[in-house]
Amino acid sequence: MAVDGSHLVQRQAPADATRAIHHGESFANETGTVMPPIFSTSTFAHGNAGGFDYTRSGNPNFRILERVLASVEHCNHATVFGSGVSAITAIVSGLSQGDLVICEENLYGCTVRLFEQVFAKFGVRTEWVDFTAPGACDILAARKPAMVWLESPTNPLLKVIDLKKVCAAAAAADVPVVVDNTFATALVQRPLQLGATLSLTSTTKYINGHSDALGGAVCTDDPSWHQKMVFAQKALGLQPSPFDCWLITRGIKTLPLRLKQQIANAAALAEHLAGHARVNWVRYPHRPDHPHRAVAMQQMNSGGAMVTIGVDASRDLAYQVCKALRWFTMAESLGGVESLICHPATMTHASVSTEVKTKLGISDGLIRLSVGCEDVSDLIDDLDQALGVLR
Repeated sequence: MAVDGSHLVQRQAPADATRAIHHGESFANETGTVMPPIFSTSTFAHGNAGGFDYTRSGNPNFRILERVLASVEHCNHATVFGSGVSAITAIVSGLSQGDLVICEENLYGCTVRLFEQVFAKFGVRTEWVDFTAPGACDILAARKPAMVWLESPTNPLLKVIDLKKVCAAAAAADVPVVVDNTFATALVQRPLQLGATLSLTSTTKYINGHSDALGGAVCTDDPSWHQKMVFAQKALGLQPSPFDCWLITRGIKTLPLRLKQQIANAAALAEHLAGHARVNWVRYPHRPDHPHRAVAMQQMNSGGAMVTIGVDASRDLAYQVCKALRWFTMAESLGGVESLICHPATMTHASVSTEVKTKLGISDGLIRLSVGCEDVSDLIDDLDQALGVLR
């Protein structure tokens, strides 16, 4: 008798909230554990079913987190590292002496420091370009770099790069593109789907979300670049700790919930600050007054949870604003459930020369907010009273 399958419900691909929670294999099937344990070991017996030998070259906690990250990113491969800087180092280790990297001019300060003070000593050359400028992509065909390095939104100015446009120009020149997606995460934008070769994330930030673990990750659909990342993880000793991977695996389960609240709070704060008498300007990607809003609306499904403002203030006065807050802690980093405030000129971009900071617009009156999950009315009241020192 023939079986009619018309009544069967077709399975749909799981949504991101489901992907973030379900990690698959726990490597502890005999216990039925829902949350995988921490495999705090340096060494594995030869011939084990998982193929592990030494934690520097792989650990169950690495593999669990890598599978979740690849699933959320909707890509084939993810490789985890000990920090975002470790992930940057892994990528650059795939280059050769004399290679040229064309970089967006507004990058995270530690990325700039790595290129100019570390990688330069090994013969990796860099050129800095404003990829929001008309005709910026023309340089790729003319200079034929070994790699293009982007951030979008950028740190701290929240410039939004047209990733699809740049990636198309790079593909025409057969140049791989790296996009640091830390500020957005794959829940806000997916660089690989816009044409990037590698999507880099500091998992310390939104992915973990609780300011208690360091990590980095590189996602890709390119098998050759994936093999380079696996090699760098092992050969350069860039691996994370099993405990940090366990924490980040736990943290990512609530990423969709946390980010939803943070984005709502950030949008409300940006709107409030835009009308504040002591604030000269606000940068938030989905606001109508953002210079790259049209691109942001196309490639980002929300404005994210970072807000940058400009005020008339010296460094000391900007510090007073930052220190006068109750619910915003003045600190490095971002993306946690708690709100943070940062003075980029002396913190995240302290290693960038004064000349370059002036050129980019990173002034003493620039303040960066990482908006957390607190009640938005408390955050607004807190900022209002702190900005009062500018009277």
